[in-house]
Amino acid sequence: MVIMMKTLHKLVVAILFLLFSSAGAFAQVSPIQPVSVSRSQIDTVIKELTKKEDEFRVALGNYVFDRSATIQTIGLGGLITGTYRRDSAMTFTESGERFEKIEYHPVSTLREITVTAEDLEDLGGVNPFAINPADVALYNFNFIGKQRIDELNLFVFDVTPKVIPNPKKSKKRLFTGRIWVDDEDMMIVKSKGKGVPEGDQRFPVVETWRENIDGKYWFPAYTSSDDDLVFKSGQVVKLRMRVRYKNYKQGRTEVIILDDDVTVVDEDEKAPPKLKDDKTRPPS
Repeated sequence: MVIMMKTLHKLVVAILFLLFSSAGAFAQVSPIQPVSVSRSQIDTVIKELTKKEDEFRVALGNYVFDRSATIQTIGLGGLITGTYRRDSAMTFTESGERFEKIEYHPVSTLREITVTAEDLEDLGGVNPFAINPADVALYNFNFIGKQRIDELNLFVFDVTPKVIPNPKKSKKRLFTGRIWVDDEDMMIVKSKGKGVPEGDQRFPVVETWRENIDGKYWFPAYTSSDDDLVFKSGQVVKLRMRVRYKNYKQGRTEVIILDDDVTVVDEDEKAPPKLKDDKTRPPS
């Protein structure tokens, strides 16, 4: 157990090192190997990971942490054409409800796209956490094989919704993509996918790595995306996203929300702005 915890932390450090430097591959990643696993074994893995994900989410409800999100559009030659930045302390109100205290949020310079309420919801749900245990019955799990990353042996599953929610009738967001599950602790240590439905919006494929916190839980550490968003109009936007989750601390802190005090309601949350071209809904 201790070795695995240290290894996962090493993986997170390796990914951050790789993303922020020009160095070559750092983590030891082997190809996915097809293995023979019975249906009952697969069902057991899914049952166990569901149980562990539920425990993980309950535990997270007792932690405060910081989240720093940067979304950029990229033009010709890698030139950054716009930036959206949102640094927040994810804490609690005095009534115990999760509350995002925005600490740094300069005016967005994005022009081709707009960050919407659905994007912000994905930052706190589908992107870092992938599958909600309460929604497991809504998914198909396709076992791909096993993969070794450094010293971790991982089950690999492709996960898709059985039915994609109708955006005109429901606000539910589901995950579609791939998850990596530790074969001993039965916990998701990595996920790669995106939230659906998209409707007229477009959302990027994101990759999330988790790290061990307090020797018990694997919480999101880093989410990244480098994707091309293709709209119905034919518009293509190259997007880069980096989100860092850090400073996890157990224990709730009280944040008193006053009408004329420090806490400010972010204008972006009141009504998501639209693109200048109303024919295309804002993507992520």
